[in-house]
Amino acid sequence: DRQVHEVQSYMGHLETSDKESVHLVENEIQARIDNIFSNLERLEILSSKEPPNKRQSAKLRVDQLKYDVQHLQTALRNFQHRRYLREQQERQREELLARTFTTNDSDTSIPIDETLQFNESLQSAHRGMDELIGSGTNILAGLRDQRVTLKGTHKKILDVANMLGLSNTVMRLIEKRAFQDKFLMLGGMAVTCLIMFLVVQYLT
Repeated sequence: DRQVHEVQSYMGHLETSDKESVHLVENEIQARIDNIFSNLERLEILSSKEPPNKRQSAKLRVDQLKYDVQHLQTALRNFQHRRYLREQQERQREELLARTFTTNDSDTSIPIDETLQFNESLQSAHRGMDELIGSGTNILAGLRDQRVTLKGTHKKILDVANMLGLSNTVMRLIEKRAFQDKFLMLGGMAVTCLIMFLVVQYLT
């Protein structure tokens, strides 16, 4: 915590530092941030060795410190980027003011503003994200359609299975009825033969 507060204090000096000393302040802040990151790696290893009842709170504390330091690192980079843009714009203004233009000067050119390039890069990144989100949406829609198709196929399979089950039942009933009819036919033939035998026996 003490090291984080020290870095925050140094961050406050950036806006008030002159051009000659601002680089020194930035280097000092970066060195302190790198040192904190190194200490956090060791703390993360130590927190994993804490007793189970203390391990979770120790890990949360390390994660909070890591988040704070990452926030400071981002703030430093944003300041450096803004400083770089200011310095480049100042150089371009000085070059523009120092340059002598003539009416037919075919070589007259104005440097492209770095901010415009940065904005174009951001717009390109936004377009890429929009395309990525669109692709993800299409993939999800395709998965939903496949899910509906699979549900319909599953229902048809169940219907066919039910039909097959019904057909098997009907076939068993037909086989049973045919078996019974066979015995009835054999019985009828036996009775008919017996009657014919008795008729012939008693009438002759």
